[in-house]
Amino acid sequence: MSFNDFFFRFWQDITGWVLLVYILVTISTFCWVLHSKRETMSAIAWSLTVLLFPLFGAFLFFVFGSQSIARPLTRRQLQKSAYKKISGELDGRPSADVPPRWDRLAKLGHHGEGFPVTGGNSLNLYHDGRHAFDAMLEAIHSAKHHVHMQFFIFRSDTSGERFIDALCDCTRRGVEVRFLYDSVGSYSLSRRLLRKLAEAGGRSASFLPVLNPLYRFRINLRNHRKILVVDGRVGFTGGFNIGDEYLGLSRKFGPWRDTFLRVEGEGVHGLQRVFLEDWHFATEEAVHGERYMPKFETVPGKALVQVVHSGPDSLYKSIRETYFAGILNARKRVWIASPYFIPDGGLKDAMMLAAWSGVDVRLLCLFRPDKWLPFLAARFYWTDVLEAGVKVYQYTPGMMHTKLVLVDGEWASIGTANMDNRSLYLNFEVNYQLFDQPAIAELEEHYLMDLESSVQIDPQVFSERPLVAKLAENASRLLSPIL
Repeated sequence: MSFNDFFFRFWQDITGWVLLVYILVTISTFCWVLHSKRETMSAIAWSLTVLLFPLFGAFLFFVFGSQSIARPLTRRQLQKSAYKKISGELDGRPSADVPPRWDRLAKLGHHGEGFPVTGGNSLNLYHDGRHAFDAMLEAIHSAKHHVHMQFFIFRSDTSGERFIDALCDCTRRGVEVRFLYDSVGSYSLSRRLLRKLAEAGGRSASFLPVLNPLYRFRINLRNHRKILVVDGRVGFTGGFNIGDEYLGLSRKFGPWRDTFLRVEGEGVHGLQRVFLEDWHFATEEAVHGERYMPKFETVPGKALVQVVHSGPDSLYKSIRETYFAGILNARKRVWIASPYFIPDGGLKDAMMLAAWSGVDVRLLCLFRPDKWLPFLAARFYWTDVLEAGVKVYQYTPGMMHTKLVLVDGEWASIGTANMDNRSLYLNFEVNYQLFDQPAIAELEEHYLMDLESSVQIDPQVFSERPLVAKLAENASRLLSPIL
């Protein structure tokens, strides 16, 4: 019997079974959405996706959806607790004294599984890729005991070759090298570079490999952190990944505007701990000991800093809470830079309340988007914040990738987290809270320079944009819980 004959003979039975499967899958997925999604908007968005796209919507939720009950996150929580018991570093340490006004921010950063504020650190800021890359390579070449490197995106171009060569030189000198990369962000990373590092004696690992069925092909939960720690004494983090585009060499992106931070002192220990927990999860190697958390005989500087990290494996979203509290604590100004701006209701309300109360609230975003859906969704939220008096700017020279919140010249949060739902709820991220006025003054100076190269959105002109644009923004907004 041919397929056509079989189909025409049994088409009613086939249709009935397909309908039954559709109903069962849709109902079970719909219940799964309601059970796993705490945020109302997220639950609505996923429910509509499941209902409007038969079967395909259920598949999308399976791949991109429920992060709170995912098997890899359950395993990560268990391994994090196990590693914490094994290592024991930083447990129970009190925070260094911060100005009373910012004590609440320090407590929020330390809450749960957070790290204390540490004093006596030296800070260096980098505002372009060349200086940041040179500083990282210099630190790698000076390593004596270990180099720990972790990036969301690692390209197999000239920049990637330089860093792999530097790591190989370290291993030949007897330095321990551990390199962690995200399996989605670094999907194009050449196996040749990884083999080169392995042959030299270095170790590498992929975070949540997409094709591993044990992780349910988890595409949505990504490690967006950028970390370099050398000898437990010097640490780097910020917005830069490793690739030629971050040096401004890409025709698509043009000049790349970003911010990176170098910390020397005990403030590096929290960054080290974040890396080692991620490494333990990816490899099951529990690295700990005094060589990785060294004591400083002399104080490198005077800065007060605090590592704040968050991820989908924790109900407490520490970076989101510090952003929220920092904005509400403002008296004079709140200056925000984020290429992707898709805030939850609380963050948007905090910005609007600050603007209504007379605080100078500014938001610096992209002019030429690299991703259209987040860009269009962001424009939907511009409408409300503009009406509240927030000044919105678009950076015109090239790609604006800085993730930064500045408050009153006294407090700053800088790191890898954008002000969007993906960074604050779905991704693994890491920031530094700064309580250091000289560093914050430098960040404010460069922020004002960026505004000089930006166009300010006129609220009246923006409100008169075409209806088609408004519809596209509104449609993109529906996907904001997963963008």
